[in-house]
Amino acid sequence: MRFLKGLFLPAILIFCSAMARSQPTDSLRVHDPVMIQQDGTYYLFCTGPGISVWSSNDLKEWNKEKQVFAQAPTWAADVVPGFRNHIWAPDISFHNGQYYLYYSVSAFGKNTSAIGVATSESLHPESPDFKWTDHGMVVQSVPNRDLWNAIDPNLIVDEAGTPWLSFGSFWSGLKLVKLSDDLVSVAKPEVWHTLARKERKPLLADNNAGNAALEAPFIFKKNGYYYLFASYDYCCRGAESTYKVRVGRSKNVTGPYLDKEELAMDKGGGSLVVEGNKAWAGAGHNSIYTFEGKDYFVFHAYDMADRGRSKLKISAVSWDQEDWPVVEQGNLR
Repeated sequence: MRFLKGLFLPAILIFCSAMARSQPTDSLRVHDPVMIQQDGTYYLFCTGPGISVWSSNDLKEWNKEKQVFAQAPTWAADVVPGFRNHIWAPDISFHNGQYYLYYSVSAFGKNTSAIGVATSESLHPESPDFKWTDHGMVVQSVPNRDLWNAIDPNLIVDEAGTPWLSFGSFWSGLKLVKLSDDLVSVAKPEVWHTLARKERKPLLADNNAGNAALEAPFIFKKNGYYYLFASYDYCCRGAESTYKVRVGRSKNVTGPYLDKEELAMDKGGGSLVVEGNKAWAGAGHNSIYTFEGKDYFVFHAYDMADRGRSKLKISAVSWDQEDWPVVEQGNLR
């Protein structure tokens, strides 16, 4: 969820549709989906009022759950004046006996942004351990100071047990910052890396990201590599969306991430994984998981048969002889 300049705003405000209590995957209107499994139940989190939540037992039918935040986090209005609790691009993972939910607050089309985090010991609403506790802001991008945008978070813990948060959109690209062991604050002294970028010019203006349409990092460990997935070009334009996912990989979480041609992603590289077609416009903002021994690619795409509305996509992932991901695009027919 990104640099929009006000484009397609009405659709933005209804992503993760709450029109029905239960919906099949192919009709579920979502944006920026992430997923996790607890006790056989899959939970889907996505952009929406207070962070929208859905649950499923089979990855086919989804039931609407209560949003995470009934009211906006108390600190959000200090970052984005007039913030209305429409929260972008969550990330969910389980560590240290509890679930960590990172999320984005931002002004549309600006790098007036911040990433927060909340925790709960359970995702089951009926459990006595179910309660979201907000820990406030983790990292903030300040207009006319920072050359990056603090949205689209993703937590990765490296092989040494060190936590890192990747994030970013437009401006100078995707960033990686080392977190403290508590996973709710940036480690001191601060350690930062640039993972991928498109724009080479130094841009400072809050509403001027330049020609830098790149966002939504997601790092996945597999086959002895860290794979960096990122979304390129433009989301949020319905049938005119040009979103696509590219990938690079590295033996080190900090990079450099090289594509199939060994071009670094921080120098414009990135091998194509998935893109739109005649039936579906842009496809992107992915996450990737292993559930019960199978890898799944979770993302959204714009349905050309339904006025370009954004829908949930879940595709199987295989790996070629060179250990590169291959997304089976049967549901992108």
